[in-house]
Amino acid sequence: MSHTFDRHFWEERYHGHGGAHTRQPHTHLMDAARNLTPGTALDAGCGEGADTLWLASHGWRVKAVDIASSALERARAHARDLGTEVADRVEWERADLAAWEPPAARFDLVCSHYVHTHGSDQALFQRLAEAVAPGGTLLIVGHQPTREENADPHGPIPGSHVRAEETAAHLDPDRWEVIVAEPRTRTVAASDGREVVLHDSVLWARRHR
Repeated sequence: MSHTFDRHFWEERYHGHGGAHTRQPHTHLMDAARNLTPGTALDAGCGEGADTLWLASHGWRVKAVDIASSALERARAHARDLGTEVADRVEWERADLAAWEPPAARFDLVCSHYVHTHGSDQALFQRLAEAVAPGGTLLIVGHQPTREENADPHGPIPGSHVRAEETAAHLDPDRWEVIVAEPRTRTVAASDGREVVLHDSVLWARRHR
């Protein structure tokens, strides 16, 4: 079954999560950003803010955008818990990424994790690529299609898949260096305590000009 990834869908999904902020920053983001000089970042589809706040805690100034007000409320609350120094580095914005246009100022890092809209994901990824400043980094992580995922209640939402190699094919090789465009797996703990293997699709690229 496919889903319409509109505001109602995401508000309902975050509403069902409860109040606890348990998400950790994604390992793919930490790997990509660990050796970068902190600058400006855009977190498109920031959810409850785990990646945004990891970046802000490491000196980045972040614009964080999400469609769900409930997610942003939790993100702001968690930012306050981390103190004003971190909270002041983040600008939160509620917007529908299917139609949202990034600001004219470009970013040193643009990241998007498991974002799916009711519009074209590929069109969104192209807009995000254009938001990267020369010398900056683009990181897009999604769910890689697998045969066994539909039988797993902890697996991806049906219809929420991307292929990094297809997204990378839209990047002009004269302007971009593709560092990673491949499926990767990682193991996480599910809410019932068992370990679940997730299949990610990772695009990591650096813009020349």
